[in-house]
Amino acid sequence: MTVAPATTALRVRTRPLRLDGPLLDTLPGDADPLSWVRGDAGGDEGIVGWGEVARFTGSGPDRFAEADRWWRSVVDGLDGHSDDVRLPGTGAVAFASFTFDDDAPGSVLVVPRVVVGRRGSRAWITEITPADAPFAQAAIRPPAPVRPGGRLRYADGDVPAHRYRVAVAEAVQRMRAGELAKAVLAHDLLAHADAPLDPRFLLHGLARRYPTCWSFAVDGLVGATPELLLRLDGQTVESRVLAGTMWPSGSGADVGTALYGSAKDRREHAYAVDSLAASLRPLVAELAVPDTPAVLTLPNVSHLASDVRARLDPDRPASLLTLTGAVHPTAAVGGTPTPDATALISEIEGLDRGRYAGPVGYVDADGGGEMGIALRCAELQGRTARLFAGCGIVADSDPDAEVREAAAKMRAVRDALEG
Repeated sequence: MTVAPATTALRVRTRPLRLDGPLLDTLPGDADPLSWVRGDAGGDEGIVGWGEVARFTGSGPDRFAEADRWWRSVVDGLDGHSDDVRLPGTGAVAFASFTFDDDAPGSVLVVPRVVVGRRGSRAWITEITPADAPFAQAAIRPPAPVRPGGRLRYADGDVPAHRYRVAVAEAVQRMRAGELAKAVLAHDLLAHADAPLDPRFLLHGLARRYPTCWSFAVDGLVGATPELLLRLDGQTVESRVLAGTMWPSGSGADVGTALYGSAKDRREHAYAVDSLAASLRPLVAELAVPDTPAVLTLPNVSHLASDVRARLDPDRPASLLTLTGAVHPTAAVGGTPTPDATALISEIEGLDRGRYAGPVGYVDADGGGEMGIALRCAELQGRTARLFAGCGIVADSDPDAEVREAAAKMRAVRDALEG
């Protein structure tokens, strides 16, 4: 575990802002963007940020607890905290991105220098600065033009499609032998551009195509996830579980109806919902789980979705990071039973997932905030993007169909990169 402490106390000031355009348009071009935004140019909500005044990095099974303690120490040490807006996302915040695997390096909290946010018709700007430095009166200026990456050339990643198919077939065989019920397997793809990739270009493309998803960017990981792992606002906990997927096949069939009627996909979805509920139940006073899922339709695929709600026990308060550590990984990104599934993933997947399929989002000064699961995403470094996609595998999965499903999911980022 490595923790980078805040070297000095911080001051925070949030004030109202007149903002007419999209949140993503406020991001400058000379800094790594930070984003947790949902919606499109006609009405987006969330927060974006840039600059950095403090950072936590960590690894290991205790990384969520360590991050929580670090963030609490930052908040407790604030030397001045004014908030004239008082909405979710105002005040002190840290953008968060955690690795899927316990032992993988790279889990991070980033406390930005400037945050711009919007909820409904109200917008704001937050400045975070060392206590011994004056506020800079940050203002929204026209950002540098968003740069396309130019022509893209694709290459195999650590696990190309043919190796992914072999891993899926092996998992199916193991499940039919009764070793486990479900495992989520993933593979990657590399995209090389003619020019350095501008993370804002990918963010804009994803937000435009997938306005119902959360467009995120933290420390070079950029994506648009349809899956809200946890939202904590006061005592209220919310989660959107996605598992079970179909994509348009050209047959003219109603994808939503077929998905809802698929025994294989309904079983996969039930595993994910049960996994989340079992992890949350010991930490909450009330828990409400839908009896049946709904269908969430996106431009490239459709998912079975269940919105789960819970209420914390006032006598046993818990932070968002504590809850996140308790539920990750759910069956939606790991499998069932979770220990057996993660062991199988380590054995046969052959992929260093990094922060793919890990929690991503933001935390606020009260310990609340929002965390999604880093899906439909890419790691950007210079001119190279590393894309990821994965599928839930059960005993009656067809390896060829799973390869096609992964390609359909990866199409989201490919289309946005290509513009």
